[in-house]
Amino acid sequence: MSHKLKVIYWKSTHFWLGKLLEYPEIMTQGETLEELEENLIDAYRCIVLDDVPEHYEIKELSYEA
Repeated sequence: MSHKLKVIYWKSTHFWLGKLLEYPEIMTQGETLEELEENLIDAYRCIVLDDVPEHYEIKELSYEA
């Protein structure tokens, strides 16, 4: 099944940067536009749990800002 995602992206000094409009918390980079697109798709799959196995664990992390 094919899915479509809208991406906003731009070229910085060294990398292509982009984020998904539907999931603005998903942002990544790539050395090429093609790598950026692959990284965004990989990040999306991780967020929507497509790549999570049947048996998994959940843990809360904390950090100092």
